Amino acid sequence: MVNPFRFQKIMDVKENEKEQSLAEYNQSVNDFENVANKLYDSLKQKEVLEETTLARLNSGMSVQEIRHYQQFVSNIEKTITHYQKLVQLTRNRMNEKQMKLMQKNIEVKKYEKLKEKQLEQYILATKHSENKQMDDLSIQSYMYRGS
Repeated sequence: MVNPFRFQKIMDVKENEKEQSLAEYNQSVNDFENVANKLYDSLKQKEVLEETTLARLNSGMSVQEIRHYQQFVSNIEKTITHYQKLVQLTRNRMNEKQMKLMQKNIEVKKYEKLKEKQLEQYILATKHSENKQMDDLSIQSYMYRGS
């Protein structure tokens, strides 16, 4: 005898939603990592530029080169600010996707628990039915031999 789970279709839908949510979360993590790496690269570029410029200032640097350096640093700082905002946005998006994934996991777990309980009830009902049939057979056998 097969024990069909009453909510199997709903459970399948919830599992699909969970898988989709997991894929979205993984994508948001990748997006966050990419933006964070770009921010890191920009910060590293600024650091290297400052070290290079400091070394060149000590050895002598023209006013034109200083202006060029200041413009370049200004552009890098704008880029850094832009990436800092993007990092914050992608972090927030990643956290939202994580919360959604956790909720989907909880929903799936609820249906798994329901399925387990229904299976336990089915097993108990089957055992009860088998015991009753065995009792009936025993009574019939006893009545047949006894008569």
